[in-house]
Amino acid sequence: MTDLSRYSRQTFFAEIGEAGQRKLLQSRVAMVGLGALGSTISQLLVRAGVGRLTVVDRDLVELHNLQRQTLYDEEDVRSRLPKAYAAGQKLRRINSEIEVRELIADLNPKNAGRLLGEADLILDGSDNLETRFLINDFCVREGKPWIYGGVIGSVGMTLNIVPGQTACLRCVFPELPGPGELPTCDTVGILNSLPALVGAIEAAEAIKLLIGSTEWRRELLYLDLWNSQFKTLQVAAVPGCECCGQRKFQYLESKATAWVTTLCGRNTVQISPAEERELDLSSLSASLARHGRVENNGYLLNFQPHEHQATLVIFPNGRVLVQGTSDEGLARSLYAKYLGG
Repeated sequence: MTDLSRYSRQTFFAEIGEAGQRKLLQSRVAMVGLGALGSTISQLLVRAGVGRLTVVDRDLVELHNLQRQTLYDEEDVRSRLPKAYAAGQKLRRINSEIEVRELIADLNPKNAGRLLGEADLILDGSDNLETRFLINDFCVREGKPWIYGGVIGSVGMTLNIVPGQTACLRCVFPELPGPGELPTCDTVGILNSLPALVGAIEAAEAIKLLIGSTEWRRELLYLDLWNSQFKTLQVAAVPGCECCGQRKFQYLESKATAWVTTLCGRNTVQISPAEERELDLSSLSASLARHGRVENNGYLLNFQPHEHQATLVIFPNGRVLVQGTSDEGLARSLYAKYLGG
């Protein structure tokens, strides 16, 4: 039986109380993305006593992450750990009573149901609109609430999306922007205190939704931390919205042969195979060793071909990060040459 004294300073807060705390302990949350926002949000939810937290991330811990991603340290960088694994280990040390399920995976149309289906609430810590549109499609179709969050430079935004009660993300952003139309962390950077603030706001709104409070925010929150600007913007559901109005879920129902994404600020292309497959990393390591330098840490392979400066980070399900290029054609070529398909 859970000792509620752990959460006493939270239950003393009348808007939560003991009844709200018990609801939190019974709740199930999925956190998509464990970068700067996801680091903050997942820590706060584990400390608050969310009963089950599923954390999903496709990436590795790298040195430049440490400026703002508060779950990780230099040892994680040296070990080249997947973020989900590193985060899961630390979150369990913060609160051993919480069930933490870490998934080293890329959210895509084929696995969305498996990764997100059990969650009562989904939180956004991703770094691209394609993934957010996929989450939006899934949540609108399934009637699940989710919270959008984005940070760049000194500007952040967040919006609670509750199907049937609010606008969906496609009401606000109907289409994906073209290449180069939006700034990225690679071009404008990011203030390290910004994700902490936006993540804390997302976590607070999550608690409100999970305990059944009616005080959650209906407006889009926009803030510029450097210039001390905070605004709330009214957003309304668009009757003709392709997603929540017409119920066309084009991102969820994608029939693409592979899910290819150029990662924000990383000079990296990710390729997820059409069908996940379980790779024998030891056998693959031996076969690739003839073609370049291979490192196998038990969770993934790092492979640098003799003929190219790019590094292929290969996960056991066949997903690959091609680091050192933003050329999707080259990335596909390297993937096909060394892994087939």
